Amino acid sequence: MRRPAGKKQEILGDIDAKTAARLIGSSSDISLVLDSGGLVLDVIVQDAALAALVGAGWKGRRWVDSVSVESREKIDSLLREAMAGAPSRWRQINHTLPDHDDLPVAYAAVRLSDDDVAEGLPCLVAFGRDLRSNVQMQRRLVEAQQAMERDYWRFREAETRYRTLFQTAPEAVLIADGQTLKVLEANPAAELLAGRSAARLQGAPLSSLFDGAAHERLQNLVAAARAAGAREPARVRLAPGSGGSSGSAGSGEVDVHAALFRQEQAAYLLIRLLPVQSERGNRKGRGTVLPAGAAGDSAGALLEAYARSAPDALVFTDLTGRIVRANAAFAALAQLSAEDLARGEMLDRWLGRTGVELSVLLSNLRQHGSVGLFTTSLRGEVGAVHEVEISATQLASTQPPTLAFAVRDIGRRLPGDERVSPKLARSATELTELVGRVPMKDIVSETSDLIEQLCIETALQMTNDNRALAAQFLGLSRQSLYVKLRRYGLGDLGGDNSD
Repeated sequence: MRRPAGKKQEILGDIDAKTAARLIGSSSDISLVLDSGGLVLDVIVQDAALAALVGAGWKGRRWVDSVSVESREKIDSLLREAMAGAPSRWRQINHTLPDHDDLPVAYAAVRLSDDDVAEGLPCLVAFGRDLRSNVQMQRRLVEAQQAMERDYWRFREAETRYRTLFQTAPEAVLIADGQTLKVLEANPAAELLAGRSAARLQGAPLSSLFDGAAHERLQNLVAAARAAGAREPARVRLAPGSGGSSGSAGSGEVDVHAALFRQEQAAYLLIRLLPVQSERGNRKGRGTVLPAGAAGDSAGALLEAYARSAPDALVFTDLTGRIVRANAAFAALAQLSAEDLARGEMLDRWLGRTGVELSVLLSNLRQHGSVGLFTTSLRGEVGAVHEVEISATQLASTQPPTLAFAVRDIGRRLPGDERVSPKLARSATELTELVGRVPMKDIVSETSDLIEQLCIETALQMTNDNRALAAQFLGLSRQSLYVKLRRYGLGDLGGDNSD
């Protein structure tokens, strides 16, 4: 090729066609050599994996025929700008590939010199940058934004439930700063008991609510709560002038319960005030109050309320998996008309794909004490099937020992970035198109092999490569599973990871 004289020629000199091809190829991920009409004369791809993906199907075809419909106008614009003499702008073009997702590439086109055109040489070169990693990052960003949006709404829903419970609780509840002991929040019951409005309570020292003689006991209670998280209540008298010292509220003595909790690296105190006469069930004008003891402990009442109204299905079983109690969310998933219908039944009546998931869960609970993010399915009474995620723990402190399961429906969750073979994505229509061209036994054999391989891979993932449990999941003997693993080249067969 001839090049115009000047500094560029002094630097580059006269380069031959092979050198020019190497320069073009190394300057981009994909380079297309085109004629003035957009016909692809040559394709230069440096990366071997990308070259296998592109193949030789573009060469000899019009550039516009290898792209998606929405990219065709961009191709026309690239050709027009390049033929005008100036390098074109970069534009994203989506190439359509059989059995694969579209290939996104950013292209800029450059026209060669007029001398080259006069000699009948190719007159355009399109330089392309592979944008698959960028598109993948954009997809992950969108998924992360959607996950944040879901987390935000879950937080708002939890806050709404907390506010409703806090405002309607019959017990007087205060939230105080763990360091300064100033009141941050108070519910209506606490306002009534203290005889102060919310504005007067907020920011007031906790000690100002009680008689001066009770300050030492209150300090001891707070110190014990900081050290151990909670302790036995302290009986103190409310300050004179509070609602508790009026004739309508009795003697003004209260049992003060304190519990420490942390949020965003800060410590807070949950203070509960229980009038002494409420333990005898004689508190007037305040409605029904839970008695102290088995059902009257406020922490137990809060847990009870949460278990009933939690959006996730909660199930409590004995050590064999027989249901002791279930909440309304579980009844809805299992398509039961009432929670009591689940009591006394085995959990695997509804849980699991193959009938062995519950035994796997119980085994892990006995070994580790808790299990998290166990994925399986839950079958409803009238046939609905839900993909669920289970977290479970063993409540050893209860008598008798109890197992607690939290079951979350993940059917609407966005799929992760899982790579599935394009062959597995073939629709029924595509398979039926093979009829007449391929013997039916070959179609069935190929499809069966793909499904069998996918089932084995899934079972190994679910059991963390535990071959014995995977064989149980699949209903195979271990020897049969090993034969299939060798057949499909799955896993490391040098050792047995069954323990």
